[in-house]
Amino acid sequence: MPELPEVQTVVNYLTKHIVGKSILSINSPNKYTRVFGSCTLNECNRFLLKKHIENIRRRGKYIIFDLNQGHLLYHLRMTGKLILQLPKAEDIKYVSAKLTFDDNSELFFKDVRKFGRIYFCNNLDWLEDKLGIEPLSKEFTSDYLFYHLQKKNRQIKPLLLDQSFIAGLGNIYVDEALWYAGIHPLSIASTISNKQSKKLHEGIQSVLLNAIAAKGTTIINFSYGDNDSGNYKEKLKIFGKENRPCPGCGNPIKKIKVAQRGTHFCPKCQLI
Repeated sequence: MPELPEVQTVVNYLTKHIVGKSILSINSPNKYTRVFGSCTLNECNRFLLKKHIENIRRRGKYIIFDLNQGHLLYHLRMTGKLILQLPKAEDIKYVSAKLTFDDNSELFFKDVRKFGRIYFCNNLDWLEDKLGIEPLSKEFTSDYLFYHLQKKNRQIKPLLLDQSFIAGLGNIYVDEALWYAGIHPLSIASTISNKQSKKLHEGIQSVLLNAIAAKGTTIINFSYGDNDSGNYKEKLKIFGKENRPCPGCGNPIKKIKVAQRGTHFCPKCQLI
């Protein structure tokens, strides 16, 4: 699933091409209308007709189109892609939604696995109620992180994956940040020291910013724009490197299951 850097990369790309346009219609070429949740296609069109896209931004892993009235949101989930052109005509069978704009350009929501979702709303209160702090915001300080870790009697990796705690983190970048901080993924959050917490805060922000600069991580199928790939895979320290030498100490990197996710760590650098 695309994480914060991948979603931000898509936002940055779309902003250059979509902001300023007005929506004429939305349809579902492959007839998979469940992408719209409980809304019918007619309701979607009534909501979006002639709406002007004023801004595109990210909140957690959601892509938000701020309209002149209301909001249009995409959640890419596992295989969702927002593209301006279909590379192959036959790919239309994977397109759950297509926006048509006032200049006759289009935006395709291609989603092979069909897990992605589209939302329409007048306000974003429901989203703010479910998402935690943004890890790259000015409010996310090292003091903030330490204070909230002290209140949690949970294993640190599942906690960092919890979108209601911190929004946007996922499996790749949590593993990388925990290695950076020297924290075992099974450590209990409330036992993490202030020094470790500061290092974790630094690691989260550093990893995310570097990944955004590299336009995300492409391991299996993430792409943006004209099928461009992210370049951060080459900079990963431990994720996906089971049994390879830890870049910190040279010992083999281990892989275990934590919160049903494959989890990479160094048993020497990340003591529990």
